[in-house]
Amino acid sequence: MPNINFTQKLQDLMQQAGISSFKALSRAAGVSERQLLRLRQGKLEQMRLDVLLKLSPVLQISLNELIATFSAVELLKDKAAPTQELLEEITDLRKEYQRSQQQIEQQREILLQELQQSSLQLLESLLLQWPTAAQKAQENPQLAAVKIVPLVQKPLEKLLQAWGVEAIAPVGAELPYDPQLHQLMEGTSQPGAIVKVRYTGYLQGEKLLYRAKVSPV
Repeated sequence: MPNINFTQKLQDLMQQAGISSFKALSRAAGVSERQLLRLRQGKLEQMRLDVLLKLSPVLQISLNELIATFSAVELLKDKAAPTQELLEEITDLRKEYQRSQQQIEQQREILLQELQQSSLQLLESLLLQWPTAAQKAQENPQLAAVKIVPLVQKPLEKLLQAWGVEAIAPVGAELPYDPQLHQLMEGTSQPGAIVKVRYTGYLQGEKLLYRAKVSPV
C-alpha cells in the first residue's frame, strides 16, 4: 500500500471542532497520540473500534464519516451506512460500555457507604454524647466548657488521624513565618519572622488543605 498521509484531513476536522493540537485531541478523546499517528498514516484498519468511537464525537462527526474519511481502502460497502457486522459490533461495544459504567457507579456507592460507616464509627462517642452535653450546657450556663471540649476534640482527632490529616501547628504556637503554610490575618511579615498561630491549618500527606492563619508577634 502506498504511503498515505491524512494529517491535513485530521487537522481540518480538529480546527472545525476547536481543538488546537494533537496532544489536546489525545486528552479530549482519551486516546494515545500513537493511535492518532496511525489515523494520520492511513492505518485505520490497525485501530480498535473503541478508539474510533471515542474520536468521532470529539471530532464532531459520525463513526461512518470518520471511517470513510480516513480509510485507505474501501471498508464500507455503502458509505451512506455502516455494514451490518459493524453495526452489531458497535451495539455490543455500547452495551459493554454501559455495563462498565453501571459497575463503576455501584463501586462508587459501595466505597462511599464504607467511608461513611468508618467515619461514623470514629465519631461514635461524639454522636452519642454530644446531644446530652449540649442539653446540659443549655440547662446550666455555668457548666465549664473544659468538660465539654474533649467530647468534640478526641473523636475529631481520631478521624483526622485515620484520614492522614495533620495540623500545621497548634493554636497559640509561635514559629517562623512561611508564606507557603501560613496566611497573615493582619499586617505584614517577612519569611522567617516570628508569627503566632490564630487558627490552625492542615496537611494531608504532602498536600496542603488549609494554611494556618497567623498574626505577627
